[in-house]
Amino acid sequence: MAITASMVKELRESTGAGMMECKKALNETNGNMEEAVEYLRKHGMAKAEKKANRIAAEGLCRVASASDKVAAVVEVNSETDFVAKNATFQEFVDAVAVQAVNSSAADMDAFMAEAWNEDPSMTVSDKLVSEIAVIGEKLSIRRFKKLEAAHGCVVSYVHGGGRIAVLVEADTDVVNDEVKEALNNVCMQIAAMNPKFLSDADVDQDYLAHETEIIKDQINNDPKEASKPDKVKEGMVKGRINKQLKEVCLLDQVYVKAADGKQNVAQYIAEVSKSVGATVSLKQFVRFETGEGMEKKVENFAAEVASQIH
Repeated sequence: MAITASMVKELRESTGAGMMECKKALNETNGNMEEAVEYLRKHGMAKAEKKANRIAAEGLCRVASASDKVAAVVEVNSETDFVAKNATFQEFVDAVAVQAVNSSAADMDAFMAEAWNEDPSMTVSDKLVSEIAVIGEKLSIRRFKKLEAAHGCVVSYVHGGGRIAVLVEADTDVVNDEVKEALNNVCMQIAAMNPKFLSDADVDQDYLAHETEIIKDQINNDPKEASKPDKVKEGMVKGRINKQLKEVCLLDQVYVKAADGKQNVAQYIAEVSKSVGATVSLKQFVRFETGEGMEKKVENFAAEVASQIH
């Protein structure tokens, strides 16, 4: 398969690896982008997922709450940042969030087929088409998630004017200002640190096996580490996996507001529980980031890349 300049550009931006390394990785994997990312990671040329989920599409994330126990988050995309800042578009995204918090839909197809809250004569899909006609740019309701607390509360947080939106569900007998403030702090933690799992008990085994294989390959591709005894290398793999889990599991992450710089999120929540005289337990969270995993339009960089790789 012919490796194009735009492919090199995409891989370079998603991994942070050098131009020639990206070209080599694409050649080695016959142009398969996912396999090329894996190749770069295994050879230590990509910073693990540093930019794998780079923000590419424009738009907004918004939240809506029906009560302390029910909230929803949505992501609606636009083609340009100019439209994302448009008041008409922002009002539409807010309305989509309200639609989501009142929705019983289990997936996007069902959601798009629902009657539009503000005008039951049309569906959500019809309303989207109508907004596209008004705004004059392609729009997309990409995703939504609704959380309902059976016992406790749901707290939301929006960062950067809608670039990131977070929901956190907690189980607790006490729902007061102190608890809500603590959960808002946890929301900000999630927005900033982007955990993948709530705790190590929730870590997907496929994810664990995949990351273990990546670390093994990194060690074996490093001349200084590859020559070490197998027992030493096994210890290195275990140590790196444990370190990584502390970075991707919310409860194990160092709490960003920790006074001592050491307290983790689990310890912070335990501290709050003691303060309010009731157990506060984090149940789940949702984090949406605008354009996560999507690609922006290719601009003029491809020509620059082409001149350097041919």
